[in-house]
Amino acid sequence: MHEQEISVGSGILLVEPFYGGSHKQLIDLLKKNVVDCSVFTLPAKKWHWRARTAALYFSQTIPYCASYRVLFSSSVLNLCELVALRPDLSNLKKVLYFHENQLAYPVRKEQDRDFQYGYNQVLSCLVSDVVVFNSHFNMDSFLSSIPSHMKKIPDHRPKNLDELIRPKCVVLSYPVQFPDVTRLLPQHKLLKLQATVTYHSDHSSCQEHKCLMQRCDEEPCQSFCQPCAVQRPECGEPFSDQGKPLHIVWPHRWEHDKNPELFFNTLLKLKEQELHFQVSVLGETFTDVPDIFPSSKRLLDSHILNWGFLSSKDDYLQVLCDADVVVSTSNHEFFGVSMLEAVHCGCFPLCPKALVYPEIFPVQYLYSTPEQLFKRLKELCKRPGIARRHVVKVDTSKFSWTSLKPQFWTLLTDGRP
Repeated sequence: MHEQEISVGSGILLVEPFYGGSHKQLIDLLKKNVVDCSVFTLPAKKWHWRARTAALYFSQTIPYCASYRVLFSSSVLNLCELVALRPDLSNLKKVLYFHENQLAYPVRKEQDRDFQYGYNQVLSCLVSDVVVFNSHFNMDSFLSSIPSHMKKIPDHRPKNLDELIRPKCVVLSYPVQFPDVTRLLPQHKLLKLQATVTYHSDHSSCQEHKCLMQRCDEEPCQSFCQPCAVQRPECGEPFSDQGKPLHIVWPHRWEHDKNPELFFNTLLKLKEQELHFQVSVLGETFTDVPDIFPSSKRLLDSHILNWGFLSSKDDYLQVLCDADVVVSTSNHEFFGVSMLEAVHCGCFPLCPKALVYPEIFPVQYLYSTPEQLFKRLKELCKRPGIARRHVVKVDTSKFSWTSLKPQFWTLLTDGRP
């Protein structure tokens, strides 16, 4: 058995109805590190149909096995239906992991929210033994929305469901696999990293400097996180590279819930003021791309460095390493892997003062209004050295698999995280 594997005995059943994106990454990570588990998945297509019908499919495809002890699934699965169809699974320790929740997921109009998806998640929680959320925001928004969601039932409404579910709930961050990016870093970021490591080696009383040289899986991992109160003084022009325009990256899905309108409108205001900047717009695209993307591409053409999804992870990381500032304009975020990946690659983050972001990012990286976002980017366009010298005060190490592995071990045994 490899050292990184977790031995929890036989009978870990991993079930994922939407095997793609962060859902796939988590299942793959558990499969790699947990000994003797069985994995059953469906492709990440037609999300709504997966939520409606996956339980019936899995009830027929998961074989009967007396050694199963734990069932782990994302909340896309209607767990209530599965254990009703397969009574042999009802006695397992049932763990439900929420990457998102359908009660707080943004919709254009509240009347457009499909009652059934949130209702199914509530039912799944009621039959679960442990309900795991990737953030406090995810948990709190779900629990607090249950009473109002149930008020949509015309009569004979159930009561106190949030009180029944709350004792089962825990928060366990999504485990991000941070790779070693030192080979991809530009000169000024390498100098900044070396200076930070040297500074910490001279200040050994700071116990948390290990995040700079953490170990993630088998690879050494370099990070620009800085959890300490003290920061090395700014090191002058070698880091600032004032002649190069500020490079802004937006690494999110091309969908309305990520609020691309705010991002592009802000960039167009920067352009109107003849400020120098470059932009990389990454992230996955789906069938319906919001109109703001093609129109903004035409208007910002001379500022664009990268446009569109990068299938190569190395290419994606290279853009993050080359960028100075990473921006989120999301109306929906329950965790935010892409923002943490960008910070790991040395980007200065700017995020809404809402959703999950205040849990992760100190106030200096948060904005409350579109005007504040514009002012922050305007300042950084004029003085890009501010972003290039700054060491971000976010301890990314606590979101790594190395840090979270013991809690997942507990989750997949008889205890709680």
